[in-house]
Amino acid sequence: MTIEVRPATAFGDVRTLVGPKSPESNVCWCLSYRIPSKLNNELRGPDRGAYVAELCRADPPPGVIAYDGDEPVGWAAVAPRSDTSFARNRKIPHVDDLPVWSLWCIRVRPGHRKKGISHALIAGAVEFAREQGAPAIEAYPLDSGDARVDMTMAYAGIRKNFERAGFSYAADTTSVLAGHPRVLMRLDLTPPRRAPK
Repeated sequence: MTIEVRPATAFGDVRTLVGPKSPESNVCWCLSYRIPSKLNNELRGPDRGAYVAELCRADPPPGVIAYDGDEPVGWAAVAPRSDTSFARNRKIPHVDDLPVWSLWCIRVRPGHRKKGISHALIAGAVEFAREQGAPAIEAYPLDSGDARVDMTMAYAGIRKNFERAGFSYAADTTSVLAGHPRVLMRLDLTPPRRAPK
């Protein structure tokens, strides 16, 4: 299986990965951290999908999609932290004033899990942020150790997967998800400086 990760410009594929079965449903659509809570509460049913369709047409698009051939099998939300609710989140600290990007949601479709897709999504999100000029990328995964994590709450990712991708622990948070503390993990994306000759 060869997984390719591409920017999330195809709304139909995003809908397959994070949209509801019923268009009238008020599921997340991966908007809850992306937009202010007031707007998130106001957007109902089909308006949520319409909002995401606009995001897919924007530059940059709202994240990346993992494909197995032509089939969308995974999603990762990644954007400048300043454009998300993490910009004002009191539970997730700011390490410094760099205009970092946030990677906050990783979702692999049922039937495609345990095949390395989440690892490909993290790598693809990192590359996407780098191409957009991000100086660093952050994630806020669960620090669950060896404990099992409920799949519905595993969207934040788990610490060891980010460590495997080269992220380093940067700070504790006061955020808890599914009974597990979240930590701030970070990866510097600035190219190494060359020593003068």
